[in-house]
Amino acid sequence: MKIRFYGYDKCSTCRNALKFLDARGIEVEPIAIRERPPSFAELKSMLASYDGDVRRLFNTSGVDYRAMKLSAKLPSMTETEALALLAKNGNLVKRPFVIRGTRGIVGFDERAWSEFFA
Repeated sequence: MKIRFYGYDKCSTCRNALKFLDARGIEVEPIAIRERPPSFAELKSMLASYDGDVRRLFNTSGVDYRAMKLSAKLPSMTETEALALLAKNGNLVKRPFVIRGTRGIVGFDERAWSEFFA
């Protein structure tokens, strides 16, 4: 099954994740996250994978996140507002952002990915 892989080619975490997938023969549809962020529907689906914790979908160490002072604003945002913001700005989305069927995973942790792709 081909997976949707939202990433950034200059991101070392994304490159490591791609190596992990390649080593396991997992076919990838690469998507440039900065130019084409995940859709609102994809973000909503991913949110279910993280028990509704919208903060887990944000790139909290990113420049845009800090510049927009989202750590202070996010707690008072509605889920819809937060997902709409992510859908408009791929720099805010935690990467890599991977969708496999109806499930997904963000960030790269080899142990978690081994379980997810088992």
